[in-house]
Amino acid sequence: MAKGKTSGRQTGRSPQPIPALRFSERSQRARERAVQALAAMRRGDTLSRAARDNGVTIRTLKRYIGSALVQDRPGGRIRATKTDRLVRYLQIPGPDGPRDVTVRGSKTASQFAHYKAAINRLLRGDRNAMAAWHGRKIAGIELITDTKTLVEQARKDLLPYSIYRSLAGGAA
Repeated sequence: MAKGKTSGRQTGRSPQPIPALRFSERSQRARERAVQALAAMRRGDTLSRAARDNGVTIRTLKRYIGSALVQDRPGGRIRATKTDRLVRYLQIPGPDGPRDVTVRGSKTASQFAHYKAAINRLLRGDRNAMAAWHGRKIAGIELITDTKTLVEQARKDLLPYSIYRSLAGGAA
């Protein structure tokens, strides 16, 4: 065989990560399930339990979230890191409706989740829910904290994750 050529057989290497922007819709769904499995592992599930419960294989988990998994010794248990730098695609309220944002890291994604929880508390009637968020930015993104804007978007059904629909008597 010539120098630099391989036999074409599979090596024992792990699957290579794929840049998120080139995912097909099927791959995007698999990646979302893999990120959900990672969250389950952080709540205490084992790798195999998290994979099974979220409908993905361990190989798929390693492909999409491999950088967030660690193994302390060969043959040892694979566990999730406390945080990660994975890219996540989120939807947050913007001035004129939902805004798609791309964030890197579990800490930033968690901050957006806390912000969304505050919006839902506001929609349930907690007038002080947005007080801690006034003037704040997450990952350089200015957050909408105006009560009138948020309630109006919820009424127009522009906040897909809000509980407003169920409170207003609509289908949840």
